[in-house]
Amino acid sequence: RLQRLTDITIPVTVGAGVISTGLGFLFRRPLREAVGSGVSLMVAAVPEGLPAVATLAQVAAAHRLAERNALVRNPRAIEALGRVQQVCFDKTGTLTEGRLRVAIVSDGLDEWRCGTDHARLPDRGRSVLRAARWATPPFDGNGSLNHATDRAVVDAATAAGIDDSELERRAQLPFESRRALHAVLGRAGRRHVVSVKGAPETVLPLCGAWTRDGRTTALDVEQHRILEEHVHALGRRGLRVLVVASATVGADAGLDDLSDLPPLTVDGFVAIADPVRPTAAAAVELLQGAGVHLAMITGDHASTAEAIAAELGMLNGSVVLTGTDLDALDDDALDAVIGDTAVFARVTPMQKVRIVSAYQRIGRPVAMTGDGANDAAAIRLADAGIALGRRGTDAARASADVVVTDDRIETIVDAVVEGRAMWESVRGAVAILVGGNLGEIGFTLAGSVLGGQAPLNPRQLLLVNLLTDMAPALAIALREPDHVTPESLLRAGPDASLGPVLLRDIAVRAGTTASAATSAWLIARLSGTPTRARTVGLVALVGTQLAQTIVDGGTRPTVLAAMGVSVAALVVVVQTPGVSTFFGCRPLGPLGWGIALGATAGATASSIALPWAAERIGSAVVGAAAQVRNGAAVALHPSPAPSPTPSSTMEGTPS
Repeated sequence: RLQRLTDITIPVTVGAGVISTGLGFLFRRPLREAVGSGVSLMVAAVPEGLPAVATLAQVAAAHRLAERNALVRNPRAIEALGRVQQVCFDKTGTLTEGRLRVAIVSDGLDEWRCGTDHARLPDRGRSVLRAARWATPPFDGNGSLNHATDRAVVDAATAAGIDDSELERRAQLPFESRRALHAVLGRAGRRHVVSVKGAPETVLPLCGAWTRDGRTTALDVEQHRILEEHVHALGRRGLRVLVVASATVGADAGLDDLSDLPPLTVDGFVAIADPVRPTAAAAVELLQGAGVHLAMITGDHASTAEAIAAELGMLNGSVVLTGTDLDALDDDALDAVIGDTAVFARVTPMQKVRIVSAYQRIGRPVAMTGDGANDAAAIRLADAGIALGRRGTDAARASADVVVTDDRIETIVDAVVEGRAMWESVRGAVAILVGGNLGEIGFTLAGSVLGGQAPLNPRQLLLVNLLTDMAPALAIALREPDHVTPESLLRAGPDASLGPVLLRDIAVRAGTTASAATSAWLIARLSGTPTRARTVGLVALVGTQLAQTIVDGGTRPTVLAAMGVSVAALVVVVQTPGVSTFFGCRPLGPLGWGIALGATAGATASSIALPWAAERIGSAVVGAAAQVRNGAAVALHPSPAPSPTPSSTMEGTPS
């Protein structure tokens, strides 16, 4: 977008230089003066600071995010965050608190809540929890477990006085996303058993029996339906459901693959709670209100994911897709439905990559959040990859553009807001560079037409460029926008910031600058020498651009410091005799300074008042037009007069 703007401004600048030279020839100015004036105008009016403005704005935004627990590994990611239209959230630890605990133990018919006192579980509940504990991997060398789900089961079993000391492990099938279960082969006393816990849709098809009330019966179709309905009922309460199953095997049994699993018996269910973050719903509402689309990507059961999404207000009639659904859709079919999908459940790492690709194909820049090694590929592919640093893996952090060190959804929202704010800062800086330069062109051409020669000489044009371009523009680019809310910033972005609004700002700045300098120069010509008039015009040209920078940038220290340096340099150049002569100026008295400052104040006030008045008039016209349309609609379709209602006091007439 900046390149397209440059492609427009450079031809305008070159054309202005040619016109200035032509006017010099027309008024019979010396060749060197005419050509020098045109070339100087072209050099001074080229916005060479645009690349630096964009880069430094990104670096400044990255610095501000670092103070809010978001480390930006690549400053260019700030620009991408400002374009994001789709955010894909990992559920656990981002939308939820990431504090998993066993909430319910069930045998498929009865369920028991697990509070702080797990010892109160009845024998049937303890039997299910014991089987789940046996189906958990052993602690690693650091005395910890890799998966939060396993830690929750171990904590619940420990609180209930259940351990795995009586189980001698012989082999295990570790949890992997493709098989969604963990199985352990071991010996407990004289029995050799296989204990399994995992996703219902994976484990239930491996089961041929069900233990309930101390009795084991073969599973038929109706019992399968009862178990599946129980899973859905727990999931609709936002709980992560694991099926616990087991089987007795021979002493020579092995466990190298899923095919080695014997027919299993359902022992029951373990339902794990992960509370939604108290602030997550507000963050979701903020993003959705700004037009950002949200999607939850999780390995949980569809019912669980849908319940959490509904609690956060993410559904709103949107679609829920599972990994199985994704496999059944080709790319074209997925592109047709993904825009209306808010939840993806039971997805694999490759399916996450496919989801990100689909959003990009339909034209939505996407941010992907995650913490695991299985998220790394999708994070790397996304326009803005965000890793959760507190509990994230090295692979996820290495693939990300931004690392959120506190794992909070509010910090992710801050990152998106800061990206949008960067676009607003760049808009202000670009308006200063391009609008001010176009104002210089307008003043130069107007003076050439009215006075027969350019009002400013080459050294003065370059001085204006030095005082009004880089320092003010960088001050605006580096500052955080003032007097705006996160809601308003979230509506910023490429189209809102570098579209018609930018063109309007450029036009206002150019017109204000040119009118102030031209009017001050004309008044000074009528009351003094050409050199004095040139000096007054120079002061008004610089002063107007600096005043508009104050209006746009506020009273931030960096903006005021940049303005102070430019004003001090201008005063020194104008009022110091030798320096003033070198630049073709002359020291000004109170009248000269009064003319320049008066023109600056008047033009700056007009640049504020006229757009405000135009906006109010436009709003009034729109309101009046709406009233006219409503009145016409009423006239064409009058409401029928209400029929008289019998009085309730009239005898014999029902009220």
